[in-house]
Amino acid sequence: MTQNPTIFIDGEAGTTGLEIRERLATLPVTLHSIDHAHRKDPAARKEAMAAADLVVLCLPDAASREAVEMAETLGANAPRLLDASTAFRTAPGWVYGFPELSAAQAEAISGAPRVSNPGCYPTGAIALLRPLVDAGLLSAQYPVCINAISGYTGGGRSMIEAHEQEGGPAFELYGLGLEHKHVPEIHLHAGLKRRPVFVPSVGHFARGMIVSIPLHLDDLNGSVSAEDLHTALATRYAGQDKVRVLNAESTLSAEALSGSDGMELRVHGSPRNRQALLTARLDNLGKGASGAALQNIALMLGL
Repeated sequence: MTQNPTIFIDGEAGTTGLEIRERLATLPVTLHSIDHAHRKDPAARKEAMAAADLVVLCLPDAASREAVEMAETLGANAPRLLDASTAFRTAPGWVYGFPELSAAQAEAISGAPRVSNPGCYPTGAIALLRPLVDAGLLSAQYPVCINAISGYTGGGRSMIEAHEQEGGPAFELYGLGLEHKHVPEIHLHAGLKRRPVFVPSVGHFARGMIVSIPLHLDDLNGSVSAEDLHTALATRYAGQDKVRVLNAESTLSAEALSGSDGMELRVHGSPRNRQALLTARLDNLGKGASGAALQNIALMLGL
């Protein structure tokens, strides 16, 4: 590895690519770019891949799969890959790029040739659920229901255009066929055996996200309190600088962490009603996308 490793962002003109490019200014790396006119030229992209230590793929799923196949043709000159699409988040041979997932995950990312960057909604949901499943407080068979709201910047060009024009929608539920592409990712990496119900929504604000998961405490394993859930989360994320476990609030604004690469987890509860609500607040473009990518880049390159 050279003193200043070289990174090529395939798809740097998109929202995530631009955000990653901006964040890379904080790391001692060399960014390899190709002329905008040739950004879709396979020969130019392949040449850029061969010149890079790490390639970050910021492409749609199908294009990411094609890019991975292209990288494989380079043989011994093939770079390490970090993919920001949905294509490989549950695929064998890829390490899931959520460093806080377990005690061993950061080390696994640092040595992996291929890493899949997590989705924004799954980042919040998995952060809340996986520690509780691992601690034996939440059964892997629990009928998990996940509600989430995101800023419109995570929805692609058409959604951004719809919200930025005059009279854009105030609030929308979507994915109502209950087949959202993030569900398999949550199902696998949260350690669930029963497919969760996931209901996403988008609000008329650019950045920010809240993921919320209601729980009936009497349906958990043993006599569990909201305080027990809080303790399990706080224990799992002790010492982590990007994930903080905070006390419950009476209200939460989804936009509060806009521009941040951190995430806040809380357990809100009603002892009298034996109910709890888990919440994760993050920036959908920060810890939910490019901020997570920067974490993974730093781990993969030993920075």
